[in-house]
Amino acid sequence: MIEVPENKSLILFDGVCNLCSSSVQYVIEHDKSNRFVFAALESNLGKLIIKQYHIDPSKTDSILLYRKNKGVKSKSTAAILIAKHLDFPAFLLYPFLIVPAFIRNWVYDFVAKNRYKWYGKKETCWIPTPELQSKFLEDIS
Repeated sequence: MIEVPENKSLILFDGVCNLCSSSVQYVIEHDKSNRFVFAALESNLGKLIIKQYHIDPSKTDSILLYRKNKGVKSKSTAAILIAKHLDFPAFLLYPFLIVPAFIRNWVYDFVAKNRYKWYGKKETCWIPTPELQSKFLEDIS
């Protein structure tokens, strides 16, 4: 069973990707309503969600948004739904949801495919500071 605190949405991210880790830090800084919690795709929780929702990690490998009773969104849809709940200027991306997903995801996939080349990759998952640890869900067995 997937345990996410009440009234929270879970962002699953590529824990070794520098761009993804920087994006999580941006979300934390601009999430004034404290709406989001986080876990790495590589974590046990990430693997559980991937398995439960039959997600092919080779096709969606950088961000997932899990919302209780709403399931999982991926790629550009996940990014835009996250941006909707952040402060200025990120929430200005929300109207792009009207752009057809195949167009949005073409751009998203291009960036995702090149993210390691452009931004680099860590040897291990990013570890949050003790002050931020409460925003990250512990691994489940």
